[in-house]
Amino acid sequence: MTQTSALIDTLKKSLKIHHLTYNKVAEKLDMSEANVKRMFATKRFSLDRLEEICQLMQMELSDLFLLYEESRQRINQLTLQQEKELVANEKLLLIAVSVRNRLTFKDMLRNYEITETECIQYLAKLDKLKIIDLLPNNRIKLRIDDGFSWLKNGPIEQFFEQQIQSQFLKSRFNGDCEKRKFLFGLLGDSSVQILINKIDALANEFSELHRQDASLPLEKRHNVGFMLALRPWELEKFQPLLRLPPNKRSALYNRS
Repeated sequence: MTQTSALIDTLKKSLKIHHLTYNKVAEKLDMSEANVKRMFATKRFSLDRLEEICQLMQMELSDLFLLYEESRQRINQLTLQQEKELVANEKLLLIAVSVRNRLTFKDMLRNYEITETECIQYLAKLDKLKIIDLLPNNRIKLRIDDGFSWLKNGPIEQFFEQQIQSQFLKSRFNGDCEKRKFLFGLLGDSSVQILINKIDALANEFSELHRQDASLPLEKRHNVGFMLALRPWELEKFQPLLRLPPNKRSALYNRS
């Protein structure tokens, strides 16, 4: 559905709430009912006419636009079936990740081995999933919440987990834009919670920087993997040397 169609649908719902029929609108605007019906059927309104109809409901144009934005469904997670669809199609998943990274239609065609027709088809699929609005001239508007996340331990998290284990960690992390720091030690519960809070804060900062940098040209941005992890852990080679009761030793092995 285009933005224009969705906006007019919002207008029709508002008229219904205010008990304004096409006949009443026609009377107040000094038009024939047939012309009013045609105007709504074709969804062709001048701004002046749109403003006049809003005034019948004691609304400003800005109020109508606000109602439209509020009526749009914004999602913070996909369903299990939707994630399975993305993972099952490599190119569809690529386009889904790309739009989340705020790449434009031209960016995707320029950077990936994908045809214009394929890209449009995949974008239309994402529009159907309500991840984006596919606008005229293949412009893209995200419909996901700022707090959007993949399903915990769902198909996409599992997919990326496999990639992390098999690819991401196979690096010395000594090149440009690379950094690795691994620490381990004995900490109390309160100290662990402090670190968890800092991880959450840093993850939020990453998301905010990602949002801010979306306005930069693609050539000024880098695909960056940023992993933060914290868990109870003991070096596997030390485990047989631990002097622990059998039940605790078993639990420790199961965590590793």
